[in-house]
Amino acid sequence: MTRILLAGGGTGGHVFPGLAVAAALRDARADLEVSFVGTQRGLESRVVPEAGWPLHIIEVLPLARRLSPDTARVPVALLRAVVEVTHLIRKRRVVAAGVFGGYVSLPLALAARRTRIPYVVHEQNAIPGLANRLAIRRAAAVAVTFPSSVERIGGDVRVEVTGNPVRPELDAVDRTALRDTALKAFDLDPRRRTLLVFGGSQGAHRINHAVVAALTRWRDPASLQILHATGQDAYGDVVDAWGKAQQASLEAHPGRALPLVRCLDFVDRMDLAYAAADLVICRSGASTIAELTVLGVPSVLVPYPHATDDHQAANATDLAAAGGATVILDDDLNGETLVAVAEPLLVGESRRRRMAVAARRFGRPDAADRVAALVLDAAGLTPDPASRRKAPRPARARGPRTSHPTTREERRQ
Repeated sequence: MTRILLAGGGTGGHVFPGLAVAAALRDARADLEVSFVGTQRGLESRVVPEAGWPLHIIEVLPLARRLSPDTARVPVALLRAVVEVTHLIRKRRVVAAGVFGGYVSLPLALAARRTRIPYVVHEQNAIPGLANRLAIRRAAAVAVTFPSSVERIGGDVRVEVTGNPVRPELDAVDRTALRDTALKAFDLDPRRRTLLVFGGSQGAHRINHAVVAALTRWRDPASLQILHATGQDAYGDVVDAWGKAQQASLEAHPGRALPLVRCLDFVDRMDLAYAAADLVICRSGASTIAELTVLGVPSVLVPYPHATDDHQAANATDLAAAGGATVILDDDLNGETLVAVAEPLLVGESRRRRMAVAARRFGRPDAADRVAALVLDAAGLTPDPASRRKAPRPARARGPRTSHPTTREERRQ
């Protein structure tokens, strides 16, 4: 049995790409045994075992960006974690590793160096995070989501634009075929255009406030419906805000048409939400960008301004430059600007269609296979010809240059 160890934890942005690559590795070679390293406190402690993968628990603290009572403990905890993972690699005879960011990934990268096994780094965001910046230095290869990351990484490391693997349930969604089912699932009107709004786990407040404030600004409200995922903590307050705004409008202008609004605290079926949507307003985290582009969904992106190194702004800029999205800065977002940007897109079907095509071109549905191929290549392995899904063989790149799909077929428009 050939063993590969993966790590990426803390948040879904690090965990879910790792899970997708684990599945791609399993599909590429039946003789692989893939397992994860993670912490008890991170999201990986729940979702990795639920997905059926072994998880080796280690103790490690978040990397300190500013002084705190835990700052002095970070190096000691990191050293202990590296020793623990080193022992794990040697005991299980691991042949290669993959790291996906987050503080839990650094012990695996450092242990891989100590044991001289090759490892691949995957960076979801346009601007690499601290853990990945430290891991990149001696990586066999670096897989990135955004073309602009290639220059930021620099050096003589091998860098390839692979895209960001998405959750398996979104991997093969046909939005057109699923649309009727999606509209029924959310009790939406098939005659209206649908605006999907969500803010993610952080920074939903600003978007929530703006979309409610926009209620009476739409020129043709009778043709519009809003599917609003508020976030679980904000749900009660946002429902109250919608109720007050609707009541105030009816009292001031009896009989005035209003958009149809459906509020949810959390969306369990994002495949259905995307299928129902004509346009999305959301933040610009790497996983969200990957989902929008793989599915070809036009979007208005509002980068979260407090993201580390302002990486969400860089993510949004790359997609907007490709024509797949429009950007509103967080400081500029209010009811007026939201309508000014979103309404022309909702009304203009041809413009939405062009944005959808551009988003699809930017996305890479085979991202998990491409990252898996880099891991296999680093380990000196090739996909099994009899595998269920043969991972593509990565093209060789010189230094920091990158190879990425340029043909219609490769982009899977």
